[in-house]
Amino acid sequence: MLIRIHPDNPDPRQVKKALDVLRDGGVIIYPTDGVYAFGCDIYKSKAVERIAQLKGIKPEKADFSFVFDDLSRITEFARPVDTPVYKLLKQCLPGPYTFILNANNSVPKLFKNNKRTLGIRIPDNPICRLLVSELGNPIISASVHDEDEILEYTTDPELIHERYRDMVDAVIDGGYGALVPSTVIDCSSGIPELVRLGAGEVDFE
Repeated sequence: MLIRIHPDNPDPRQVKKALDVLRDGGVIIYPTDGVYAFGCDIYKSKAVERIAQLKGIKPEKADFSFVFDDLSRITEFARPVDTPVYKLLKQCLPGPYTFILNANNSVPKLFKNNKRTLGIRIPDNPICRLLVSELGNPIISASVHDEDEILEYTTDPELIHERYRDMVDAVIDGGYGALVPSTVIDCSSGIPELVRLGAGEVDFE
């Protein structure tokens, strides 16, 4: 199923279709402020396992990020951060960044493993933030890679739908995606460290 949602003027009926898929334990592909991503409700374990299969990894080894709609929600899953780290988060989010923080006890229970850190995203994309807000809890974020030797990511949602229509429950067409993934910054030690330079600029060093 291809669901077209305009980022500036989302049709509530189309948004409801996407939310129904998430609530029913389905897997979607959705736009972020970078590349398109696989997503599901974090509480739907079967859907998380399906995304792990699509990515070719074991669920217990998966380092999927959580997408939030607002910074105030991250303490539900991440341990409190120091003031300098919080200022950095506030400065960069929403934006094309993934911040690695220390997970609180909710995350290992959720994934039944010893996961101690958590990647958090608040993309500068109104579609995914609206989905998270309406759903009431975070969704998984796992980048959709292309098998092409030259292009690492597919930007055209119709081509993504053509390829994954039988593997996921819905593809959200929110316009063309980007070719560059998020910048990853590890803040788990209290001192920000650049892990991957992506779309987000880095000026904390």
